[in-house]
Amino acid sequence: MTTTSAGPAPAYGYADLRALMSRMTGDEKHGPAATSTLDVLWVLYDRVLRVSPATADDPGRDRFLLSKGHGPMAYYAVLAAKGFVPVEWLSGFGGYGSPLGHHPDRTLVPGAEIGSGSLGHGLGLAVGTALGLRAQGLTDPAVWVLVGDAEMDEGSNHEALRYAAAAGLDRLHVVVVDNDSATHGWPGGLASRFTAEGWSAPTVDGRDHSALYDAFTAPHPGRPHAVVARVEPKG
Repeated sequence: MTTTSAGPAPAYGYADLRALMSRMTGDEKHGPAATSTLDVLWVLYDRVLRVSPATADDPGRDRFLLSKGHGPMAYYAVLAAKGFVPVEWLSGFGGYGSPLGHHPDRTLVPGAEIGSGSLGHGLGLAVGTALGLRAQGLTDPAVWVLVGDAEMDEGSNHEALRYAAAAGLDRLHVVVVDNDSATHGWPGGLASRFTAEGWSAPTVDGRDHSALYDAFTAPHPGRPHAVVARVEPKG
């Protein structure tokens, strides 16, 4: 499939993301949750994901699911920078009639694969997506899901990650943005939970674009892949 858009590429880069985010105001911004994901999202959309505005409905596209949906400002900024949504939409963030809600709505936001709500469901949805693609014979598209470390307190995620390994879902990729928000923390590091179930699971600096890219693209034949992206603690 092609990954080039029909029109000229948007003239925005990583250096513009903070300015794009500043267009979004209001009391429900969840700023720390958003900024913790900024670098991960940019590296994925700029260098890894095989999807563009022109291919957002192509069956062969990569799928990206934002489970950490309560802080979508960085996600919206990246989608705007890449031409999925108009930049003009950003100033209406969270307002009445705006398609950009405090949680993304897949029926309103071009490029959004899921509507997020209660935390803890994205990994299960990603497992289902990977299984569905396999059942259709679509073995090339990658499925990516971004979760927060606090979401991993939810038992549903551990059921999902255990099943994914047993099912050999090697087109499934999880990025855990770890800002020390989990209730009890993870002795031995969060990656150990994935490796115990047979996943490939490196831990990297979540602000280092080169390290993120290398981890995102590391081979992991026959098993799902998780990347734990460590960022500064929340607050």
